[in-house]
Amino acid sequence: MSRNSTKVVALPTASVPVGEAGVQPEAGDSFVSSPYVAQVTKRALAYLQAGYPVHFSGVAGTGKTTLAFHVASKLGRPVTLVHGDDEFCSSDLVGREGGYRKHKIVDNFIHSVLKTEEESRNLWVDDRLTTACKNGEIFIYDEFNRSRPEANNALLSVLSEGILNLPKLRETGEGYVTVHPEFRAIFTSNPEEYAGVHKTQDALSDRLITIHLEHYDRETEVLIVKKKSGLPLEDAERIVDLVRELRTFGVSNHRPTIRAGIAIGRILFSQKRRARLDDECFRFTCHDVLATDTAKVTHGGQPLMQEKVEELLRRVCGPGKPERAKKGK
Repeated sequence: MSRNSTKVVALPTASVPVGEAGVQPEAGDSFVSSPYVAQVTKRALAYLQAGYPVHFSGVAGTGKTTLAFHVASKLGRPVTLVHGDDEFCSSDLVGREGGYRKHKIVDNFIHSVLKTEEESRNLWVDDRLTTACKNGEIFIYDEFNRSRPEANNALLSVLSEGILNLPKLRETGEGYVTVHPEFRAIFTSNPEEYAGVHKTQDALSDRLITIHLEHYDRETEVLIVKKKSGLPLEDAERIVDLVRELRTFGVSNHRPTIRAGIAIGRILFSQKRRARLDDECFRFTCHDVLATDTAKVTHGGQPLMQEKVEELLRRVCGPGKPERAKKGK
């Protein structure tokens, strides 16, 4: 089986099993749509329906994977999901020899003569890309640039010529698979400066239509936190404003994403607490969830991010601030 990993995303999508072919994605009850999500979905569908693969590129926490499932659900086809992995090789996508079949014939027609014939044949086991190409599924390759570039070479002929090359089967005359006309591919990736990410080969990038995703607008983020946590709108607004303020501070790899807002909201809801400056649970949750970069310190020796979180808590959630959230940013 292929190596894979799991990932938590901001905009959840439910998946309904449809047998061995894959899963049929459907929007879950907590899926949040907004004008921004609808506009990106419309663009992606136009490219996919024309037969082009789509690539969602952006920083962590921009909902790339769930958006990929949301777009796939509009096409009405089963989905095959693969997560990029540094240990991937081409066989993890297309398949490999997974054993052998032995055939033996014993001929004892003449009592004094024993004739035996044996034949062994290696068995080929398709992996996810091959299965998706044969069945016309939607192939979602999540964080594909975490796989080494050479591991993705099999995709080049699939995306340009509509042919999947299976070199180990050439001896049997089955070295190629014609890609099903309904096959579509959606890729997601994080920026190359992220840890564990490889530079994408130019030949593959040239075959993709890339949509660069940014963090959601404030309205969408508030809706997500409110729906995912169950908190009142006022609390969701305060949490989102806190996260968005902190996002403008520090290096990009340590800026909080919508996941941080969801985490704070869920913790507060589970403890029956509110997003208030005088709520101890809210304050220590914000410090623990948001102050991830502890390497930088102030002149007094305190972590810089801890100090910044405390400053923003007072600015966003202090006395007389409830109306601030309604003004937006």
